[in-house]
Amino acid sequence: MRALLCPDGLDGFNYTRLEGKGLEANEIKDAVDTFPAFAEKTLVEIHDYDLFKGDDKESLCKIFSDLPDYVCIVFIYSTIEYKPDSRQKQNKEILKHANVVEFVVQEQDKLIKWIRRHFMDAGKNISSDDAQYLAFITGGLMATLNGEIEKAAAYSKHDRITRNDIDAVVTPVLDTVAYKLTDALVSRDNIRALRLLDELFQMREAPHKLMFSISLKMRQLLAARICIENNLSKTKLMEMCGIRHEFQANTLMSTARKATLPECRNAVISCSETALELNSSPEPESRMIELVTKLAFGELHK
Repeated sequence: MRALLCPDGLDGFNYTRLEGKGLEANEIKDAVDTFPAFAEKTLVEIHDYDLFKGDDKESLCKIFSDLPDYVCIVFIYSTIEYKPDSRQKQNKEILKHANVVEFVVQEQDKLIKWIRRHFMDAGKNISSDDAQYLAFITGGLMATLNGEIEKAAAYSKHDRITRNDIDAVVTPVLDTVAYKLTDALVSRDNIRALRLLDELFQMREAPHKLMFSISLKMRQLLAARICIENNLSKTKLMEMCGIRHEFQANTLMSTARKATLPECRNAVISCSETALELNSSPEPESRMIELVTKLAFGELHK
């Protein structure tokens, strides 16, 4: 769409990119009303803006009901979930003007083959296990994987990509660091746990988002422990937690075997209490450090 609508590139007058955080309807209106320059159409991209929440829905309905013929407006959901509530009248009105296109995450087997094929194109080999690990730490999205495959292939001095090559240059997603933090806590590797918490802070994400990710991993750890207690398979764990990759389930099951059911429950409760306290805390990072310390020396090792 960019190539078709903006043949002169994205630096020209006919391309506008807006970020959803803090975006107001009047800014969208201004972008939509901007006439094309030396072209037939303009392209407006809006990233991670929740169309179905907030107080701007009436204004958005007015904008969409009278879109000029010369504008193409695209809402892209990358970091927030696309989850319309079609029971609400205004949401139905918004969707009436939309053409929804979903790009689903590839099935694991197909994704692993895709990763290995791309490394082969770069003159490298990678095992299925390491390709699965790469998919896990990058979130499994092809758009992200493309660049990370190029980095790993350029970095490796050998024909075969190793786990060390991946860890050296690939940037892990937030959830992966939270998984490693959980494992470090359960394994009583407290120094590593604090280093991983600092790595989370370095990602410059909002404290509430970091807290959500840590809490989610603790809930998944509890689910894994429940599966172990009841002789349930990792397939059941994947179903319970909405996990896509077997590597994630294997990691959770392995970590859960190091903790007891009461310890996992206490950890989930502590995370919930800290998440609640963050709403009124002037120093959220300090509260999270206290939580990790509490988990390291208390709740997970009673």
